Amino acid sequence: MTTYDLKSVLGFLSDLAMNNRRAWFEEHKAVYEQARGTFEGFVEELIHRLSAYEDLSGVTAKDSVMRIYRDIRFSKDKTPYNTWMAAMIAPGGKKSGRLGFGLRVTPNDSGAAGGLWDRGSEQLDRFRRAVDRDSRAFSRVIEAPDFVRMFGGLKGETLKTAPKGYAKDHPAAEILKLKQVYVVRSFSDHAVSADDFMDQLVATFFAMKPFVEYLNRVTA
Repeated sequence: MTTYDLKSVLGFLSDLAMNNRRAWFEEHKAVYEQARGTFEGFVEELIHRLSAYEDLSGVTAKDSVMRIYRDIRFSKDKTPYNTWMAAMIAPGGKKSGRLGFGLRVTPNDSGAAGGLWDRGSEQLDRFRRAVDRDSRAFSRVIEAPDFVRMFGGLKGETLKTAPKGYAKDHPAAEILKLKQVYVVRSFSDHAVSADDFMDQLVATFFAMKPFVEYLNRVTA
């Protein structure tokens, strides 16, 4: 089995965070290309492993890995590069519109995540309507022992009260108040560099699968 030196990826990203300038990046382009190649190779192997329980036929690392170049057109922060490498692994690739398994590698803040991030989206509205109709179906997903052990609970910003159109005393009011609905499992740099990191991710995403499947089903 091929091993991937993600420690070197973390090293490049750490240097980039301290030198987030185009001139520095161009001087270290070869180091970046090597780090990106390592990360893409890791993601390619991860896709292969996840295909044992998810339909990812035809999906490649290039379909999944995010750009390192930041869109700074409407941002006050004009630093040109993301200081992380990330991938969204989903049927059809990251642009398919389907929710999938997210991976981000960055010094001191790596993690595996999945869910709804877009506040005020039509997907969020559909999710709320589904919970309103039958909150027990979603509760069974997020209260499953493997899910709780792996993620603890849901993440996301919340409203102060139930959203418009929903009763304040709704039995699932705390879920309906969520403006984002996602889960995260964090990993230390030591964990990312460990030989079993791939195995840890496969187990993490397996526990996340019913959650992502539910969201895809009710928001499609």
